[in-house]
Amino acid sequence: MAHASDGQVLEFKLPDLGEGLTEAEIVRWLVEVGDVVAVDQPVVEVETAKAMVEVPCPYGGVVTARFGEEGTELPVGAPLVTVAVGEVDGAEDAAADGPARGTGAAEAPAAKTPAAEKKAEGSGNVLVGYGTSEAPARRRRVRPDRPAATGVSGRANGRVRAAGPVDGPVRAAEPADGPVPVISPLVRRLARQHDLDLRELAGSGPDGLILRADVEYALRAAAAQGGRTADQEAGAVRVPDAASASSGAFSASSAAPHPDGTRVPLKGVRGAVADKLSRSRREIPDATCWVDADATELMRARTAMNASGGPRISLVALLARICTAALARFPELNSTVDTEAREIVRLDRVHLGFAAQTDRGLVVPVVRDAHARDAEGLTAEFARLTEAARAGRLTPGDLTGGTFTLNNYGVFGVDGSTPIINHPEAAMLGVGRIVPKPWVHEGELAVRQVVQLSLTFDHRVCDGGTAGGFLRYVADCVEQPAVLLRTL
Repeated sequence: MAHASDGQVLEFKLPDLGEGLTEAEIVRWLVEVGDVVAVDQPVVEVETAKAMVEVPCPYGGVVTARFGEEGTELPVGAPLVTVAVGEVDGAEDAAADGPARGTGAAEAPAAKTPAAEKKAEGSGNVLVGYGTSEAPARRRRVRPDRPAATGVSGRANGRVRAAGPVDGPVRAAEPADGPVPVISPLVRRLARQHDLDLRELAGSGPDGLILRADVEYALRAAAAQGGRTADQEAGAVRVPDAASASSGAFSASSAAPHPDGTRVPLKGVRGAVADKLSRSRREIPDATCWVDADATELMRARTAMNASGGPRISLVALLARICTAALARFPELNSTVDTEAREIVRLDRVHLGFAAQTDRGLVVPVVRDAHARDAEGLTAEFARLTEAARAGRLTPGDLTGGTFTLNNYGVFGVDGSTPIINHPEAAMLGVGRIVPKPWVHEGELAVRQVVQLSLTFDHRVCDGGTAGGFLRYVADCVEQPAVLLRTL
């Protein structure tokens, strides 16, 4: 190991990763306490609601503490690491000013030297809240001096108060001045949902850190008292009983086994998808229309393109090209609704999203300026984004800013669907599987390659006539690809 002498210990907090993200989950630490890091060296890999991101540290020096175990969810602005900045020696006490790795808060006192008064070395890798300016103010260690746990009683005025002995790791304590020793936003949320004052708890974690288990124990102990209060002047405060607990009004643990199954937290990609789809259903009055189309000629055209040499053209690229041509004719569907201003905003550029299923869940990468790309360019960009999605390398920028979505659910072997619009977009084109079916072609019954197309649209931006016209034009291009020649 190594340590820094005649320097300063700086705290690096989880930066704002952009696009309105407020929290991230630690996936993998890339450094250990005592490691020497360079400016802009990635120190941790985190997963946001949109992507996996390696976070670079804007300071160079020796890592003296890490905050949070792998799997911990941290809010933006929470400490990630502390780094001793200064001359690096070869001694073995690099972490002397900070604790070993863990989830507890760590002390990061600055050395009282002239160097400490100077501005810290800046980072060329600009993060929101960081950059090339001086280092942010340090957060001091929380050291609550609290005795061993004994027990809790019921709650009064939103606080858990001490009563008789109860076996367990948590007891009530008098409120302490200063910040509450809590890192996890889940712990704060659980306490807030049940009106529990965290200042009344003594944490069982390192240096008095309040853990989720401490809050859950306090809630269970309070429920066991049957709602009785230790402070008669404050009045009785009802504690949820077993019936309300089983109904979901009171939950000791969101991940604990349930009589009817197992609870799975809605977080990460799944949580982001849930929030976005729920918001879409709440805000957008959507409607869906659909039509069957004979895709035989489109499939033949693709075969001819790929037989002529050069990069192979994907089917989704041809469908995307049809989409952009249709949006040029029906621009109402390439828009969004500004609810506060009560205005429809029609967008000049088409940023085409496409639904992609990955091991991490459903993601919608965005092809920028799809209207300006030909079939070869679209094929290449679809391939790049799909590979990045499967590898978990999509950036927040790859997943935001879409204006219209193409959803090829035919890859799942289904014919039709009524998809939920990707908020705040105004429409989504769905494409089912292409299968041989009986079809009347040129007055005779024949077996043709048939596909079902569906359009789900925001009824605020257009009426059925516009939506029907868009879908009919798409179907005409699928059935007669030569129609596209008019717009090339």
